Amino acid sequence: MEYLISVVIFSISASVTPGPNTIMAMASAVSFGARKSLPLLWGISIGFSIMLFIVGLGFGQVFSLFPQLTICIKIIGIVYLLYLAFVVANSGEGNKNFKYDKPLSFSKGLLLQWVNAKAWIICVSAVSTYTTVGNSYISQILLLTSTFLIAGPICVGIWVFFGAFLKKHFTRSKYIKRVNMIMALLLILSITPVIKDLWLHDLKTATLFLRL
Repeated sequence: MEYLISVVIFSISASVTPGPNTIMAMASAVSFGARKSLPLLWGISIGFSIMLFIVGLGFGQVFSLFPQLTICIKIIGIVYLLYLAFVVANSGEGNKNFKYDKPLSFSKGLLLQWVNAKAWIICVSAVSTYTTVGNSYISQILLLTSTFLIAGPICVGIWVFFGAFLKKHFTRSKYIKRVNMIMALLLILSITPVIKDLWLHDLKTATLFLRL
């Protein structure tokens, strides 16, 4: 029971704290409302659970063997999230002032996980902390995956409905535009630790590796 409680607490805290997933979900709801943001929400939740299960099966060890892969994923993730920040800043419906008039789809929610450094860190941390090698290993992975699959939609849903609340109270397009700009800025700020880590640590490690 203590193990289950620990897993539940970890999954909730990891899912509800600010990051690319929650900011994108909230930004979508600000621009398009809660209902139209549900495909993105489910894409995020299911995509993360799939990634967690794959990491649990051993894919996470690939990063230890090939540190260059980590760098590539971070670079791709940074570029993609900067693109999403641009999309967020220019999103909205029913107004010609917005360049993007459709919410992000289920598939984009899935894709976001694979370039989301925070998601990778959570997956690796969850597997390394809450699993033990033995006969029950697969059961533990399934429990972790199931817990996140339940906690994810609820926690990200909180951000979605908060975004919908803002949309309801900021009905004029110029206010939506300002909120979107703030969301885009928050999304950029959420990846600054990844950029810093990439610049100060990963690139130096890769340089040393290539010299060997």
